[in-house]
Amino acid sequence: QVQLVESGGGLVQPGGSLRLSCAASGSIFSINAMGWYRQAPGKQRELVATITSGGSTNYADSVKGRFTISRDNAKNTVYLQMNSLKPEDTAVYYCNADILPWLGDGMDYWGKGTLVTVSS
Repeated sequence: QVQLVESGGGLVQPGGSLRLSCAASGSIFSINAMGWYRQAPGKQRELVATITSGGSTNYADSVKGRFTISRDNAKNTVYLQMNSLKPEDTAVYYCNADILPWLGDGMDYWGKGTLVTVSS
């Protein structure tokens, strides 16, 4: 069984930084794209950033130049370095991965989310 577990959320002041991590575990044959999404209170879940297995990245316009996504394929882990945080970045951040398990079909997996609060 495949699991995604996020860590690194918390409370930070405006202008501060946080680093989120998401580790995939279980019966994994390969991982294609990985990404981060977020959902603020009262809003729909939105894309933050994605990264392919080859390292190509894509960012939401709202985080370009402030957030950096990276991954360690040997550890099945994706990271999100968040700098210059703003109150509007406050949200639950979810990890997503397109995973092909050893048995069965490939599919999207989601973590349970980690809360990021940007406030003074």
